[in-house]
Amino acid sequence: MTRSDNLVMPPRVVKDMPPDDQPREKLLRHGAEVLSNAELLAILLRTGTKQMNVIDTARSVLDVSGGLHNLARKEHRDLCRVSGIGSVKAVTILAALELGRRLQSASLDEKVFFRSPDDVYAYFGPKMRDLRKEVFIIAFMNAAKRMIGYERMSIGGQTATIVDPSEAMRQAILNDAHSVVLLHNHPSGNAAASQADIQLTKRLYDAGRILGVYVEDHIIVAGYEYVSLRSKGLIG
Repeated sequence: MTRSDNLVMPPRVVKDMPPDDQPREKLLRHGAEVLSNAELLAILLRTGTKQMNVIDTARSVLDVSGGLHNLARKEHRDLCRVSGIGSVKAVTILAALELGRRLQSASLDEKVFFRSPDDVYAYFGPKMRDLRKEVFIIAFMNAAKRMIGYERMSIGGQTATIVDPSEAMRQAILNDAHSVVLLHNHPSGNAAASQADIQLTKRLYDAGRILGVYVEDHIIVAGYEYVSLRSKGLIG
């Protein structure tokens, strides 16, 4: 065995690759849509490590995360556990993912109307589907069903959240709401309404009737799926 047999070969440097294999050059020449997830992520990361170039580092992040969808559910501390990812790179990834979520509803931000469960999910789905804890939101609407604001009422664990109906309706009145839409997420990915969900909805619906605030719907977000309790006949 020679001395060279014990040496670990350094990773292939990206700048030494053909231009069409370099993520930035490839994007400039052919457009962002032709890049793989790893190549797009590599542009954000900018540099690799002594053991892996930036493309291999990006692939490692995706592999450890379980793919792009699961990457969107990671927190800062999770990303920092991946080899080659420090605090700055983790923050960069999180910021890019949040921009992606906001882009999906950005065109709706000026005037948002909730005339169907699809409208509600189109706006709130990107904001809620990757959350790892159960969150309850109440959206306020005027008589034309235009959203005039929303409030995050509570944050629970992975299986439950607690909402005070009197406080929810107080917020609705403070926001001059004619009607409201209730939302919460199921981090488990199961969109089915639990008995607790149904009971809470009834309590909020009854409280709203007394105060003149109509509960239009209760939407349960579970990843890329959702359930409308009104569509299921569980409201009114």
